[in-house]
Amino acid sequence: MKFIGIIPARYASTRFPAKPLAMLGGKTVIQRVYEQVCGVLDDAYVATDNELIEAAVKSFGGKVVMTSVHHRSGTDRCYEAYTKVGENYDVIVNIQGDEPFIQPSQLKELKTCFFDPQTQIATLVKPFTEADGIEALQNPNSPKVVVNKNMNALYFSRSIIPYQRNFERNEWLQHQTYYKHIGLYAYRAEVLKEITSLPQSPLELAESLEQLRWLENGYTIKVGITNVETIGIDTPQDLIKAEQFLKEYAK
Repeated sequence: MKFIGIIPARYASTRFPAKPLAMLGGKTVIQRVYEQVCGVLDDAYVATDNELIEAAVKSFGGKVVMTSVHHRSGTDRCYEAYTKVGENYDVIVNIQGDEPFIQPSQLKELKTCFFDPQTQIATLVKPFTEADGIEALQNPNSPKVVVNKNMNALYFSRSIIPYQRNFERNEWLQHQTYYKHIGLYAYRAEVLKEITSLPQSPLELAESLEQLRWLENGYTIKVGITNVETIGIDTPQDLIKAEQFLKEYAK
């Protein structure tokens, strides 16, 4: 199978404008993401709606596709970019442009999900540990996932799922494995085309999680497990944390 990585990168982020162009350890955030992806997949492109980001990607020798400014989600931008690349791939991997520490092992785990010919969409999760504490589990910005015995997603939520009726909340991590969703997706090419034409769904609107639209419409999402911790960059404060993480990571 042939895998292509698409890295959506918007300029007009509400919480952190021009985030892809922010400097992290002497390189832009988008360059760090791109370099982490190259060599693991058969090809990789940045998908952007901004000429400054386009120029930045070209300056470090990366491949870039200009896309519409009107997309509702990274998935929609991902599909437009794929159609503009003009080559056929079996699987498109959607890598967030604010994940400069994404690891080759995570991408390889995602690829293995497609060894199952029934896999339509794949994503990753990381188990919460007791050391993370109940505060991390309760964080609504860290979606949780429950899976079935075949490691297909049953539901994603910003709430803690499952609820444990027989234990105090501060004991929940001792008695149940909870999974933190890692916002990395891969889709078979024909499935990506289909899901981008779906209207927003009630559960998606309630939780503000677009993957619920796919589940509501009957698609299956295969889940791979990673134990690698990464730091996404949503705010300028996250960039400061990422600088520290980079220093530790480089040791």
